[in-house]
Amino acid sequence: MPRLSESHDALLQTGENVHSHAKRAWDGFSDFALRDNVLEVAVGLILAAAFTKVVSSFISDILLPPVSLLPFINRNLDEKFAVLRHGSSYRRIHGYNTLKQALDDGAVVMAYGAFLSKVFNFIGIAIALFVIARVYGWASNDSVIKHTVKCKYCKKRISEKAQRCVNCTSWQDGREN
Repeated sequence: MPRLSESHDALLQTGENVHSHAKRAWDGFSDFALRDNVLEVAVGLILAAAFTKVVSSFISDILLPPVSLLPFINRNLDEKFAVLRHGSSYRRIHGYNTLKQALDDGAVVMAYGAFLSKVFNFIGIAIALFVIARVYGWASNDSVIKHTVKCKYCKKRISEKAQRCVNCTSWQDGREN
C-alpha cells in the first residue's frame, strides 16, 4: 500500500500537469483568437450582418411597396406564387388567395415573389457595398476595388499592376519573348 506522502506527491504532480496543459491550451486559444486579423474579421462580420439587415429593411419596407402598386403585380411581391400541384380543398373558381393558404392546404407552390424579393435585396446590398467601396477609395486614396486583367499566357485574372503572373510566373511586359 502506498504511503500518504507518495499519494500526496502524485496528486501534486497531477495537479501541476493539469495546470500546465490548461495554461498551454489557453495560450494557444488566445494566440489564435486575439490576433489582429481574426478580430478584424469578427468586427467585419458583425458590421456586415447589421448592414445587411438595414439594406434588407430598406428594400422590403421602402422600395418594394411602391413596386407592388404596379398594375401587373396587384399585391405584395412576397405573396406572388404559382401553384404547381393543387391541395385537397382547392376550388378552381377561387383558387388560393395567399401563399399561406396554399401551403396550409398542402399545395406545391413556387414562391417566385419571395425569390424576387431576395434578388432585390442582394442587388441592393451589392450596390450599397460598391458605393461604400468607391467613397472609401475616394476619401483615403486607397482603392478597395482592385482592377484585374487576364495573363497573356495562362489566361488567369491578375492585378493590372502586376509585372509577373502569380499563377504561371511569366513576365507581363514581354521580357520572355
